[in-house]
Amino acid sequence: MKNLLFLLLFVPMVAFANKQGNPSLEAIAKALSAGDADALGKYLADNVAISIQDKEQNYSKARATEALRTFFGANKPKGFSQVHQGTSRENSDQYSIGNLNTATGNYRVYLYLKQAGSGLIIQEIRFDKE
Repeated sequence: MKNLLFLLLFVPMVAFANKQGNPSLEAIAKALSAGDADALGKYLADNVAISIQDKEQNYSKARATEALRTFFGANKPKGFSQVHQGTSRENSDQYSIGNLNTATGNYRVYLYLKQAGSGLIIQEIRFDKE
């Protein structure tokens, strides 16, 4: 009886937790979709590399947020869809690849993220026009 009760209570909780995914990655995708540089800025590392159309530059967190605000102002996002995500073999670093649909065209977005506490921070973000 205890085993049955355990299965009835524990298994649905595990299944629900697995469907939730990574809350940081979900929030990052939502910010990209909305073109919300300030929300995205919450997930930036203190120093972050941003590449837009092969023009890469390292920024402080505040300057990176401003660069993203400028990019989103010139390329109003209509939506973002994540295509692929994974974890590096050596450590818990993660990456995500997605498509950003904007008023000026589509961009392939590459994110390189590091584990920070219970969440993720963006170390590198790249926008390549398709």
